[in-house]
Amino acid sequence: MKVIQLYKDETQLLKRAAKNNREAQHLLFELHAPKMLSVCRYYIKDVHQAEEVMLNGFFKVFQSLKKFKNTGSFEGWVRRIMVREAISYLRQKKNLEFPVEADYLETDQTSNNINTRIELAEIQQLIDNLPEGYRIVFVMYAIEGYKHQEIASLLEISLGTSKSQLFKARQMLQKRIIELNNPNYGTP
Repeated sequence: MKVIQLYKDETQLLKRAAKNNREAQHLLFELHAPKMLSVCRYYIKDVHQAEEVMLNGFFKVFQSLKKFKNTGSFEGWVRRIMVREAISYLRQKKNLEFPVEADYLETDQTSNNINTRIELAEIQQLIDNLPEGYRIVFVMYAIEGYKHQEIASLLEISLGTSKSQLFKARQMLQKRIIELNNPNYGTP
């Protein structure tokens, strides 16, 4: 039996989905949902809440599909919607706080000389355990690739606060990775 791919060209699928074709929308959802759940999960610790945010994000994707101009990656466009939806959710459910750190250093002195073998689940756990402001800025900068100016604008914080949150997040992650690799770290 030969398997025939329904849509080789995502552009055709997008056109059909924009016309509210439920089958096309379902196919797009099935294609992108796993990655988008991961995006939401970076921001939201609880997987069920992250899934709810992802579903709301896809609702917005399908509402706005006619606005997508096919000038860039569809996945990137959806990803930006998911990030904004996650931030919006966090704003609604919690008052996002980004404490200003007085001891922030303008120079980034983080070192990547840590030799380690950490499982993906452990990395996610380390990120989850960061204070909320640190976690959100870290994910936006280090994982999503946003610039500090974009982060500051999206989160409605100052540029310095964005940089400070990232600096502190990196420091905290490095310390925790060292602790994981050396169980005797910090004991006399």
